[in-house]
Amino acid sequence: MSVSANTKSFKLPFKAPFWAQILLGLVLGVLLGWIARSQDVSWLVTTLEKVGDTFIGLLKLAVAPLVFFAILVSITNLRKVNNAARLASRTLLWFMITSLIAVAVGLLIGLVTNPGAGTGLTPRDGELPEKTGSWIDFLTGIVPTDVITPFTELNVLQIVFMAAVAGIAALQLGEKAQPILTLSESVLELLQKALWWVIRLAPLGTVGLIGTAIATYGWDLIGQYATFTADIYVGCAIVLFVVYPALLATVAKANPLQFFKGAWPAIQLAFVSRSSVGTMPLTQKVTERLGVPREYAPFAVPFGATTKMDGCAAIYPAIAAIFVAQIFDIQLGIGDYLLIAFVSVVGSAATAGLTGATVMLTLTLSTLGLPMEGVGLLLAIDPILDMMRTATNVAGQVVCPLIVASREKILDRDKYNSLSTAPVDTDGPVAMAAAA
Repeated sequence: MSVSANTKSFKLPFKAPFWAQILLGLVLGVLLGWIARSQDVSWLVTTLEKVGDTFIGLLKLAVAPLVFFAILVSITNLRKVNNAARLASRTLLWFMITSLIAVAVGLLIGLVTNPGAGTGLTPRDGELPEKTGSWIDFLTGIVPTDVITPFTELNVLQIVFMAAVAGIAALQLGEKAQPILTLSESVLELLQKALWWVIRLAPLGTVGLIGTAIATYGWDLIGQYATFTADIYVGCAIVLFVVYPALLATVAKANPLQFFKGAWPAIQLAFVSRSSVGTMPLTQKVTERLGVPREYAPFAVPFGATTKMDGCAAIYPAIAAIFVAQIFDIQLGIGDYLLIAFVSVVGSAATAGLTGATVMLTLTLSTLGLPMEGVGLLLAIDPILDMMRTATNVAGQVVCPLIVASREKILDRDKYNSLSTAPVDTDGPVAMAAAA
């Protein structure tokens, strides 16, 4: 019997599904973080921090080249799709529609709950952020001054710009650009393969990241920001578990339960990693497994991972703006709320799929004329908020292609309705290596 045959026939007696591994990591992280904080175990705090930082570092290592080649290849792949321009415009349209709904949810929750009231915080507690965003910075920052700096400084927006230009140029060149496209596709597959290995480490990363959050911040900080934290989580939950399913059921005519069955591994990883771009390979895989055509998904998902941010760019800045205004005793009017909606729809690319939404928040505050010191009030709580925000982002990045594919009658409904297993368990690198 050959070695390969032995490898294929060998099976582990028990293999926990990916969602269970993540859940176990969450529980273990909370437990270890609580022990580290309550017992003041400094070495455990350091260990948890190193484990979490290493996981995020591995994800970020591939972000710059992954974004560049994913966008380049996705644009050139549109030539294989009928009505490519129509698909692209419809995708952007649904990104905008869902962003408007999300920001409306955020504003409504903020107005009802008054998150800045009763916190005990004052304007003196705020401090200016190191980096701020403005419309001038946003517009001028899209075009890089050289081709190296965006990769070394991880400026995703500029990387997207260069990739889009390269992709459009490749389409114009036609056959002459085929060698470059072949190389780009190979590099993209290599990056995705390597990132899959990192994704499989997510349960360990979960222990480190959640443990560090608990050990560093504890429950006292969450208590001080209780209403604001609850508002973000409730707002994201409403969009994730009410708005998206309603759109799938009514617009896409698709069973929402199948969506969660297929997309849940990507949503989980986004919650832990706090990175839409780092989750992108898994997001694309679950989107394809849900029946979105392989020619369309590689365009829609990378596009969404860098611009579609319902959690970070819609719900969060809406509630945060109300929070900051109340702390500084500034009254907001109808015009201000409309400005928040405008910034959420147009400026969401400023978040660019990275952890955190500080740039988007500073862009919103500067547009409204609110004090930038308000950002400093929220920096401490940001990592805890970012988990739920990113999970919502990634869910929206799957929902919109599903809606577009359904309305354009290119969704494989048999594939969607028959999906019964979590993609990461069947198509992950472990399974693929065993089948090789």
